[in-house]
Amino acid sequence: MVAGDLQNPDHCRLVIKRAVEELGGIDILVNNAAHQATFKDISDEEWEMTFKVNIHAMFYLTKAAVPHMKPGSAIVNTASVNSDMPNPILLAYATTKGAIQNFTGGLAQLLAEKGIRVNAVAPGPIWTPLIPSTMPEDAIKNFGNQVPMKRACQPAELSSAYVMLADPLSSYTSGTTVAVTGGKPFI
Repeated sequence: MVAGDLQNPDHCRLVIKRAVEELGGIDILVNNAAHQATFKDISDEEWEMTFKVNIHAMFYLTKAAVPHMKPGSAIVNTASVNSDMPNPILLAYATTKGAIQNFTGGLAQLLAEKGIRVNAVAPGPIWTPLIPSTMPEDAIKNFGNQVPMKRACQPAELSSAYVMLADPLSSYTSGTTVAVTGGKPFI
């Protein structure tokens, strides 16, 4: 673990440097940092912070990691159901998640010749500490009811999607987004 602020490009590079030093390289990179705020709370600084945490950190971490990755390596980015169906209340968050999906698709094409796969997971709705801290009371009470399974996903229920995309047996899967949405279509 390398404590610090992923908004800082130098810290992102330090995270990768330390991983390479301590682990001897990088086979799998999972980009999973996120920040969100409701639209009414978005100051200029909040807007910038959301982009710094959600998309800029992903870029800096990936750029630092790729030179250390060998063929067969995998990058898994966390997008969101908001990539495909943006929630207007979470405008900054949804905008960055759309950018992550585009970043994933473009990077998958760019790194294919190096044998590095790049995919994304699009969760939603997922019960995380962000939910009660960023949503109105009535939305929290009904969180998850909008999907066919009528409940929010627990974070542990996402693990199989990440494991599948990181697994060498998924060697022909790149440039895709796996939706973990409780039965709600993600097209």
